[in-house]
Amino acid sequence: MLNVVAIMGRLARDPEMRQTTTGKNVASFRIACDRGRRDANGQSVADWIDVVAWDRQAEFVCRYFQKGSLIVVDGRLQSRQYQDKTGANRTAVEVVASNINFAGPKSSNAGDGNGYQNAAPSYQNAAPARPAAVEAAPSYSAGNADDFAVIDDSDDLPF
Repeated sequence: MLNVVAIMGRLARDPEMRQTTTGKNVASFRIACDRGRRDANGQSVADWIDVVAWDRQAEFVCRYFQKGSLIVVDGRLQSRQYQDKTGANRTAVEVVASNINFAGPKSSNAGDGNGYQNAAPSYQNAAPARPAAVEAAPSYSAGNADDFAVIDDSDDLPF
C-alpha cells in the first residue's frame, strides 16, 4: 500500500508543543493550503490541513516556524477515532510529518516580518578555523573575465 502526502502552505497559527506521558515531544499545527482557484466572490479557496510532528521534527517546527510561515511537509495520512468532551465519537484526519522544510520567507504583509530568517542560525559567515601553517586557498572571484578562454562551439561537441 502507498500512503504519501506532500503539502505546501502557510501556518494558520503558531505550532503547539506538548509532551506525551512517556516524555516524547509532539507538535500539532494547521496549514492553509491554497486550492489554486477562487470562489464566486473572488476569494481564494483553501484547505485547512492538520499536521502532527514528533520528536526532532516537533522541536524544529516549533523553533523556526510561526503563524504565516511558508512550510513544506511530507508524511503520511492518518485517521483516528476519539471521544470529545461531550462523549460524542469523532474522527480526526491528519498528516503525520516525516519531513518538514522551509518553503520561503514569510511575505512582508503576512505579519510582523519576523520570519524564520531572523530566528534560524546562520553558518554562512562563520569562517572555519585553520592552522597557521596552512596557506590561504586561492580566491576564484578575484580574476577578471579576460582570464577565461573562449570555446569554439561551431562544431559538434566532443562528448
